[in-house]
Amino acid sequence: MDNSFESVVNLLESYRGRDKVIRTVCYGSQLVGGIISQKTANSSQLGKSLLLFSAQLSHCRTVLRLFDDLSMAAYSRSYGLGSTEEDKVLRCMSVLINAADQLYYPCEHIAWAADAELIKVKSDKWWTLSTVLWGVSLLLGTLRSLRIIRKLKKKAQKCREAGQVDSRENAVTSTVEIRKQIWGEFLNILSSLADLSNAIHWMPPGFLWAGHFPDWLVGLMGTASSLLGMLHMSSSD
Repeated sequence: MDNSFESVVNLLESYRGRDKVIRTVCYGSQLVGGIISQKTANSSQLGKSLLLFSAQLSHCRTVLRLFDDLSMAAYSRSYGLGSTEEDKVLRCMSVLINAADQLYYPCEHIAWAADAELIKVKSDKWWTLSTVLWGVSLLLGTLRSLRIIRKLKKKAQKCREAGQVDSRENAVTSTVEIRKQIWGEFLNILSSLADLSNAIHWMPPGFLWAGHFPDWLVGLMGTASSLLGMLHMSSSD
């Protein structure tokens, strides 16, 4: 019990951990609120309150992301053009993902500032642009994970073949580590696809299923993505 409590405290004390918790609660509230709002009229007020609570948490995360540009820039700078990456396709994907993520922040900042009436521009196109960049990053991230899984499976096969000649214990250890990496990439794929479905929903009407998701479905996709992200983080630890 004490260890669980300490783990939660440690999670909330880190910025990334707190953001994951806020994100999970945000989408969870939207999921429950959306479901309740479709029930009887007596419970509609609770549903509306949960949806408003979810909207406030979402706004909170948007404000906190005003300070993410430098950390993202530092990460992009450290990766550079991926000179340490042997696979050219993975290198290209990673660079494009970093570029999309880096451009996402200023676009969202402008949209937020426009809604807050800090600047006199229309926020719609900036929200759309930030959503497009987010969707591109998610799609490329999914393709990247699929390629990594393919490479890891080939590596696992080589380890099994090597185990028949060399030390079997070392081969088994390597295979277990590779399986952990494959599991992590699989969780990334599921999380990205859930977020991508919401990103498409928030695109302008007429694009695929844009605007067709009810609140509870948006909450379901977001909650699933958040829980998968936390599971991946805990499994990595």
